[in-house]
Amino acid sequence: MSHDTPTHPASAGLSVRDAQACIVGKIHPIGTENIALEKALGRVLASEVRANRDLPPYDLAAMDGYAVRSADTAAAPATLEIVDDIQAGDMPRVALQPGQCARIMTGAPVPAGADAVVRVEDTRPGPDGAVEIRLPVPTAADIRRRAENMSQGEIVLPAGTEITPATIGVLATVKQAVVEVYRKPRVAILSSGNELEALHEPLDPDRIPDSNTHALAAQVQALGIEPARLGIARDDPAELSRFLEQGLEYDVLLISGGTSVGVHDHVRPALAALGVTLHFWRVEMRPGHPVAFGTSDRAFVFCLPGNPVSSMVCFAQFVFPALRALTGHRRLFRRVLPARLTHGIKSRPGRVEFVRVALTRNADGVHEAASAGPQSSGDVLTMARADALLIVPADSRGLAAGETALVQLLEAGACQDDAGLEGDA
Repeated sequence: MSHDTPTHPASAGLSVRDAQACIVGKIHPIGTENIALEKALGRVLASEVRANRDLPPYDLAAMDGYAVRSADTAAAPATLEIVDDIQAGDMPRVALQPGQCARIMTGAPVPAGADAVVRVEDTRPGPDGAVEIRLPVPTAADIRRRAENMSQGEIVLPAGTEITPATIGVLATVKQAVVEVYRKPRVAILSSGNELEALHEPLDPDRIPDSNTHALAAQVQALGIEPARLGIARDDPAELSRFLEQGLEYDVLLISGGTSVGVHDHVRPALAALGVTLHFWRVEMRPGHPVAFGTSDRAFVFCLPGNPVSSMVCFAQFVFPALRALTGHRRLFRRVLPARLTHGIKSRPGRVEFVRVALTRNADGVHEAASAGPQSSGDVLTMARADALLIVPADSRGLAAGETALVQLLEAGACQDDAGLEGDA
């Protein structure tokens, strides 16, 4: 990992786009492993895959019908002698001579001498042992040529391909029972703060439930990664350091809370003492301003805000693309699409604002966005109701009802090549 000097002063807030670029510029896949094909869905190929045969292995019929010499059909209707019956899996027994044809099923090999297939619906029964061809057919009609789909030795899947159900089909076609994929990162989650109450602790109305550990873990799990929950570190430098040392043994450490500028916010100095270089610790966004990213010799570290919504929004902007990059994906960012506002939205210029919205489609098929509720950074209920984050540009003073704006989908599988944050220079 890099220990270079941060490009921006630690006290200055980066734009969202610059913070994302900083992270992506330092993130890289962390190794590969070989896994069975049946466990490969959702992973990313670390090496190219080549065809192990021609496919189809021979010219074959694309439809049920009759293999013919197209010249014999030129003066159709024409009556041809049936000299063979070829089913899928059979091999032809005879080569066709002028005036002859072979009954053939879809997927069966075309016999020598034939250069077209007549569909069965374009024929009618002829005298015993013969068929009447009702229409002329051109050369190559309804024939799939040898190696039409893939040629032996051809690269069919390049490295970096995400393994989808269709990709599984290709891998099975070339009999790739074991595939080399990028390794999943080991991710640890740590919450920080005396005020937090763990999920299984007795209810104390004077404390705050630790929802961040579980919401962050779920966001990680949605990417197919099972994180380790380290627990809650209290506001004690020695205890915090012990937790951080444990967390830095992982590939990625997510820390919730404790990275602001208060006298009891010990995370940043504790990380520095453990050899972590922070590349930024403020981003000009709302919610989620006090977010940090750093690297140690072996770990990538994300310090996320303690407010639940801020934490989840920062995960979506920074941790999500980082984990995608670590696992070899090319499309790193959540998908962004336009939506029309059903009501006006006020905003203060200076920071990109992410507004929780619910999406619907109107009668014209246009996406419409409406606020999911109060936009407090502590109101996780509105995050649960939201389908997307509406992006208010940093230079905007607000958006009017009927305006079109970009929304970032919260569904984990909706990804694209670019972050798409227009107006965030």
